[in-house]
Amino acid sequence: MIKRAAAAAIGGALAVAAVPAVLGAVGFSGAGIAASSIAAKMMSAAAAANGGGVAAGSLVATLQSVGAAGLSTSSNILLGSVGSAFGALLGGAKRAPPSPPPGGSRPEGEQPGENVPQVEPPKPPLRPEKHEK
Repeated sequence: MIKRAAAAAIGGALAVAAVPAVLGAVGFSGAGIAASSIAAKMMSAAAAANGGGVAAGSLVATLQSVGAAGLSTSSNILLGSVGSAFGALLGGAKRAPPSPPPGGSRPEGEQPGENVPQVEPPKPPLRPEKHEK
């Protein structure tokens, strides 16, 4: 239970901290869109699609707004909640049981190779062989 709670807290904190970092990394910053960045390419494509300008409320405009001013308190709460849910989900995930050995299941306690008759190598003859000339 504690492991799941810790994973939820970490997931929420990472989600809230990651958004500004990722937006800054792709070029949406407080100083505007960084030249030659992914954000600049997105802005160019949006402007070309809209006849020269970026439409208000579009994805590029919204991301630039968040990159410049940050998220609102309610957005941070929502983002932290979603990150916490994912963290709890991943933190509480159980590992899958080991898969059975190939060739079907074996009775408990029986190991591969067990109960397999051992073949002895042929024994050499006891009397000397006669060599004919």
